[in-house]
Amino acid sequence: MDRARIWTLAIFLFVIGDAIAMQARGPILTSLESAFGVSEAALGLVAPAGTAGFVVAIIATGLLAGRLRIRRALLIGVVGVCAALILMAGAPVYALFLLALVAQGTAAGVFRGLDRVVLSHLHADRRGRVFTAYALAWAVGAVIGPQLVSAVLAVADWRAVFLAIGLCFVPIAIVASRVDLPAMSAERSLSTDALRELLRRPAVVGACAGMLFVGSVEGILFTWLAYYASGLYETATANLLLSTYLLAYVPARAGYTVLVDRVPHLALLLVATLPTVPALAIAFSGIAGPPLFLAVFVAGVGLCSVFPTLSAYAVEAAPEYSGPLAALTAGATYAGIAIAPAVVGVLAELYGLDRALWLAVAIAGALTATIAATWLWTGTPDAPTAETTAD
Repeated sequence: MDRARIWTLAIFLFVIGDAIAMQARGPILTSLESAFGVSEAALGLVAPAGTAGFVVAIIATGLLAGRLRIRRALLIGVVGVCAALILMAGAPVYALFLLALVAQGTAAGVFRGLDRVVLSHLHADRRGRVFTAYALAWAVGAVIGPQLVSAVLAVADWRAVFLAIGLCFVPIAIVASRVDLPAMSAERSLSTDALRELLRRPAVVGACAGMLFVGSVEGILFTWLAYYASGLYETATANLLLSTYLLAYVPARAGYTVLVDRVPHLALLLVATLPTVPALAIAFSGIAGPPLFLAVFVAGVGLCSVFPTLSAYAVEAAPEYSGPLAALTAGATYAGIAIAPAVVGVLAELYGLDRALWLAVAIAGALTATIAATWLWTGTPDAPTAETTAD
């Protein structure tokens, strides 16, 4: 097996493990509440703790991708994730658990700030398809996460969850320490003037705004959906609702992998995201049973299209700056994931969780409006590759 395939598999495995770690957070909220005796507002800090360092790291490494020794940075990231997961498992108080979660997110951000840069250069002739397959790998890990929590909690303490997740990253550490990367010479360094120029482009502005909104909705669902469902069902079934939402990502992203090269990016996104607003409205209307599971599945089908498609859309506009563009779009996504769940936690304390979760419905509407506005602003549903790039 050549180096390109080895590194592609390693990156996909990291993304699967990272998704498992992220989706384990929501299902263990009830365990954290019992173990540490904290309020819903304090539980809302889990999402920002896990993503604050991630956002800083992914933006920093992505913007500096043209200057970094990428293989060494990837190794530091994966080793840091393993160490932080061990610290999370052993945290004696909630504050230390949150600090370890910050460290885990920061280390993951170092790796994730560079992994799509590597994929962009390894698979330059089919970037959109590979990015969607990358997102599909994340979806597989995301589906596994809540069920892993349920399986571990059936036989052990919640702390064992993080030790089990840490095992996923050992093979990646071996690859990063022993296998050289193919040349990344096509990646250009980004000057301050070039960054300003990129941030003025309608395609980049629209992509980042869309990513912020989809990250906000996803962050709310990742963090609070299982907790919300625990008021309707016992723990295993509540976790199954989150898995149902995430399960939609797998067939949907497999379909988008085929469609992304055949349908204009923004047209695909507009059609995919329109049904998410009524689906989320139904999900948080107080219903239970099969209609609730169907509603979250439909929402998952639509929302899962945004991250891979907008990522590819932004990078296609200036592929020589794949690192900075990947960092900006991913940073916007995880900023939403960090902020919105904490806002829901505060609103839940004031008005109750049922009302607070309607924030997700409003943001989903803003997402669809942003996609339509970007199409109108750029004048094309495709990535505007004709734009010139500043040096």
